[in-house]
Amino acid sequence: MNTVRIWFSKKGEASYISLLDLQRVMGRAIKRSGVPAWYTQGFNPHIYMTFACPLPLGQESLVESVDFKTEEEHPDFEAWAKALRGVMPTGIEVNRLCSATRKAEEIAWSRYTITYPAKTAGDAARRYNALPQALVEKKSKRGVKTLDLKEYIPRIEVHEEAEGDCFELLLPAGVSFTVNPALLTGFLEKEYGLEPWNARILRTELLTGKMEKFE
Repeated sequence: MNTVRIWFSKKGEASYISLLDLQRVMGRAIKRSGVPAWYTQGFNPHIYMTFACPLPLGQESLVESVDFKTEEEHPDFEAWAKALRGVMPTGIEVNRLCSATRKAEEIAWSRYTITYPAKTAGDAARRYNALPQALVEKKSKRGVKTLDLKEYIPRIEVHEEAEGDCFELLLPAGVSFTVNPALLTGFLEKEYGLEPWNARILRTELLTGKMEKFE
């Protein structure tokens, strides 16, 4: 039994597909493509899939992945990727397929780009940078915890790009602890009036605890 990893991007309207619906989308796509995935046994056979570090609704990504198993000894990754591209919905693009050599539990960091409309984020960034602390409430299954964003985002360096004001973040994204970039956009709204629905949050990279690229 081999474990295959599908790397895909999720943009635009597809960023509002929930994890549960994304499981259905991927299951149907694999079935329609003819890719020989392994199905579970029993009364309700289905493709067993594992998504690495799934994102909250509304956040886009260049580095989404899902693992499934196959009994094929010599997978034709290029042919499978081509077949999958032909059945994916708008906003989801298959980048490549490969053998899953690293476990998702190795993921420790995510890199993001946040983009606001041109010339809207500069003043808020300067004011944020001058703060000694930036307290927010982080909600989880264990309850609500107060978090100081300055521990993880000491400064915001805004760059004017063609699409608007951009800045990059590197945030914890492990199994036991994750910092959602929406905590920052929510803070910037509350303190400086920056509308969070104008912010495009795009995940660009996943890294291990040793700061190695997760592949």
